[in-house]
Amino acid sequence: MLDLAYLQTRPKQTALLKAEYADFVVKERLGYEMSGEGEFVAVKIRKTNANTLFVGEKLAAFCGVSVRNMSYAGLKDRHAVTEQWFSIQLPGKPTPDFSQFKLDGVDILAVTRHNRKIRIGSLDGNEFEILLRDAVETDELKVRLKNLQILGFPNYFMEQRFGRDGHNLTQAMAWAKGEIQVKDRKKRSFYLSAARSEIFNLVVSKRIEMGLACQVLAHDIVQLSGSHSWFVADENEDLNQLQVRLENRDILLTAPLIGDNPPSACELENAVVSEHQALHQLMQQERLKSARRPLLMQAENLSWQFVDEGLKLAFYLPSGSYATALVRELVLTE
Repeated sequence: MLDLAYLQTRPKQTALLKAEYADFVVKERLGYEMSGEGEFVAVKIRKTNANTLFVGEKLAAFCGVSVRNMSYAGLKDRHAVTEQWFSIQLPGKPTPDFSQFKLDGVDILAVTRHNRKIRIGSLDGNEFEILLRDAVETDELKVRLKNLQILGFPNYFMEQRFGRDGHNLTQAMAWAKGEIQVKDRKKRSFYLSAARSEIFNLVVSKRIEMGLACQVLAHDIVQLSGSHSWFVADENEDLNQLQVRLENRDILLTAPLIGDNPPSACELENAVVSEHQALHQLMQQERLKSARRPLLMQAENLSWQFVDEGLKLAFYLPSGSYATALVRELVLTE
């Protein structure tokens, strides 16, 4: 991650991130209401220094069902205070008395019924409240905050995606070169995700290095804001007109999540992808579908306040974007 380009240059200040659990608060926003009826029991919890899967396993055991009957929308950071929903499938059974559920670091916030399973990825995004301890109010940091509000930040995949010490990426490389075989389904998924994320990050970083993170190029693949629809910026089109739409945030530049049948993109992107043929061939072998992801991300409802302890941030990010990628543009973290 240290080698990836900064949109605003490398920060000068250092601050402490997650010095205490309460310094990093995440609240899940599903984007839909619970139906109040159905075969699934929906449980909203607040957890502190607790692993999502571990909590889910304990909820399933409390309900007397297999962990296969438990689900959630997304993994949440352990070293934080997080709020999220779980669903437990209990067809024809009464809702258990969760006042009897006891687990260190876990509070039950709400219990209801729902007519559908809460599936991984079925969330709009997350609200964050972050304290960067020891951050000092300087002109440099205030300019960074203003620029962050206007320009956004590189939509990088962060360390969590690559496993401890980049293990998932290392294994993906070995798999791509034929040095290992990977049969475990979960490991296959982790390794493929890490490989795609690496190439996405490299494309984004290269565009930033070349001063092209906010410039529409011929054959760029752009996404309509608020949609997953995209189209290619044909060289016969008026790129100036597309540039105006980009500056008005009507469209977004994207970078690739490589797959088996990628569309041709701008020369810069094609050049980066072609440097990683082994990983690309692995995606084709595993028949992963090509996808796109916004190059830059804009935090919604971004606000900040300097306090005695440091800098307090509050903002919302759509599912899949990393709060630590935003923080990276402001301070160097310890």
